[in-house]
Amino acid sequence: MKHPYKIALVGNPNSGKSSLFNVLTGLNQKVGNFPGVTVDKKTGTAKISEKLTASIIDLPGTYSLYPKSADEQVTYEVLLNRNNPDRPDMIVVIADASNLKRNLLFCSQIMDLKIPVVIALSMMDIAKQKGITIDQEGLERMMGVPIVAINPRKNKGIAQLKKTISDVQQQGSKWVLQPDFIDTEKLVGIWLEDIKILCGLESNYSALHVACNYQELGYLNAAQRIRIAALLDEMSFQKSKIQAAEIMARYQRIGTIMQQCVVEESPLKRMVISDRIDKVLLHPLWGNVILLAVLFILFQSIFWLAAYPMDWVEQGFSAVSGWFGSILPDSFLKDLFINGILAGISGIAVFIPQIMILFGFITILEDSGYMARISFLTDRLMRSAGLNGRSVMPLISGMACAVPAIMATRTIQNRKERLITILVTPLMSCSARLPVYTILIGLVIPDKKFLGFFNLQGLVLMGLYLLGFFMALIVSKVLNFIVKSTDRTFFLMELPVYRAPRWKNVGITMIEKAKIFVSDAGKVIMVISLLLWALATYGPPSRMEAVKQEYSKREARAASNPELLSEIQKEHATAKLENSFAGIMGHAIEPGIKPLGYDWKIGIALITSFAAREVFVGTMATLYSVGDDQAAKETLRDKMKAARRSDGTPVYTLAAGLSLLVFYVFAMQCMSTLAIVKRETRSWKYPAVQFTYMLFLAYFSALIVYQLFS
Repeated sequence: MKHPYKIALVGNPNSGKSSLFNVLTGLNQKVGNFPGVTVDKKTGTAKISEKLTASIIDLPGTYSLYPKSADEQVTYEVLLNRNNPDRPDMIVVIADASNLKRNLLFCSQIMDLKIPVVIALSMMDIAKQKGITIDQEGLERMMGVPIVAINPRKNKGIAQLKKTISDVQQQGSKWVLQPDFIDTEKLVGIWLEDIKILCGLESNYSALHVACNYQELGYLNAAQRIRIAALLDEMSFQKSKIQAAEIMARYQRIGTIMQQCVVEESPLKRMVISDRIDKVLLHPLWGNVILLAVLFILFQSIFWLAAYPMDWVEQGFSAVSGWFGSILPDSFLKDLFINGILAGISGIAVFIPQIMILFGFITILEDSGYMARISFLTDRLMRSAGLNGRSVMPLISGMACAVPAIMATRTIQNRKERLITILVTPLMSCSARLPVYTILIGLVIPDKKFLGFFNLQGLVLMGLYLLGFFMALIVSKVLNFIVKSTDRTFFLMELPVYRAPRWKNVGITMIEKAKIFVSDAGKVIMVISLLLWALATYGPPSRMEAVKQEYSKREARAASNPELLSEIQKEHATAKLENSFAGIMGHAIEPGIKPLGYDWKIGIALITSFAAREVFVGTMATLYSVGDDQAAKETLRDKMKAARRSDGTPVYTLAAGLSLLVFYVFAMQCMSTLAIVKRETRSWKYPAVQFTYMLFLAYFSALIVYQLFS
């Protein structure tokens, strides 16, 4: 069977690689993992020409061929291992024209691997703003490889790139005859030929990398490692000295190329708009003030912008449930449909507007380039907790979902800092907590203005997010003393230029995230809602029969008094629920949660939401609907607001509501997160530690809050 032609996209981070991948593959892409490692593998197919349809692989971004993180190690293994199933037939190197000198270093290293190469020059508009003029034909001639200027965001240069790829593909094996960018054999010695033959490599430069990293390269066998080690010892090989000499040799030639092909205005003559903006946004004082303002606007908007669509969804489901309740005959199927299925769906749909707004804002921050600035602003704060600015991106990503956020820690080179970041990331309030926050804040926090302008509910929501963030820093500080490591790291990160957000991309992201919420969270909520409906509808036959007999007599005696009959029927529904399997389970754990201000229904919701936090809302919707025909006409907030204890006091007081909010800020209630932590750390020890400390923190924090506000 003939294998598809494989093209790898490589380049520095923020060079436009992902944008090019999306343009080439469109919707024909998928995300998996590289074999044996938990690193994202983005692949897709692209029609390059009438005769060529290629498989495109988007390799993790890296600055050079000397790997320092798990992501960079994957790129390294794929490019050096001839037997790797993902090894490309051609490489497209995306080079940032506005930072050409640094990008050409990586390009030259890739070229010396003797795999066909095409250089795609991106960010030409930014280079022009910086006063950089590039002689593209001269650069192509001196580099010795085809060079195409592209702008994936505006779909410019893509047709020319495809034509160039097709032309290079037709040249086939002629590529290996190209001269090396630098003479590796002269730099190191003729003994590299021995490693080249031993490992079946195509170039002297590949042999040099094997010599430098033979212990980390998984595809080498024991005999090859022993032979290489002996050869290096015989030649007194000094890895760091050779690497430094190689980099100097490359930059020496790149300097000559830059002098002849690139004209750049003096930085004193021209300051790019991004630099001027950074003087304000990265200011030690005003930068942090603006950051808090951005967060304030975000959380105010989640309540303000989402208020109307959420009300429409709630009222719509309330009307639909009431309509079905009036036309369907009383039966098992009616109860299942209205109090099981419809109640579960309404618990999902009502929070879609807020989920979309949250992800829309996050996408705007990322697309505009501001998200990277947040890392720099908070680097000093991170270091005080034993982390660095690189930990900020996973923590911020945790506001959306902890699973991809924990996977994003692979870019953290220091193992101690990566482990601590993994352990504290779930303390960041993810989108799954948002439905819980919204319903509880709406119950116990009045919808009024603070200082005549600020929405009080929005301020409380922002406070919950900040509470999770600062607790993550406190826990990081504690873990920094417990987890021992002597490694030191330095935070270096290139800031992308500011750009106007791609509104189409923002819209697509909002829709896609809403679909994911409905499909992923919706499945869990629906399954648990239906299971809860069954547990809340049925119970031990003896207990349910006793309740039926007691209330049948009372209802018969009150048949002539409609008001009294209605009250008895509500009591009957409550008694059935309390004696159901769900009620028995809730009453069993009630003594443990009573000090927190919770009743047995909240206890059931706590148990079910350990699968996923957002299940809390679906559980409440089911528990407050089962057995109450009138409840179908009310919204969930109305039902919860009317909830009373046996002594007649409200269930959701300010103290109980705040206690429950704090519990959900800190508790680890997500099986998917625990699974990804196990996969990333390759041990069940860390998920167990994480679950235990977060549950302990949640319980005692909620206890303190309840006692303070009671």
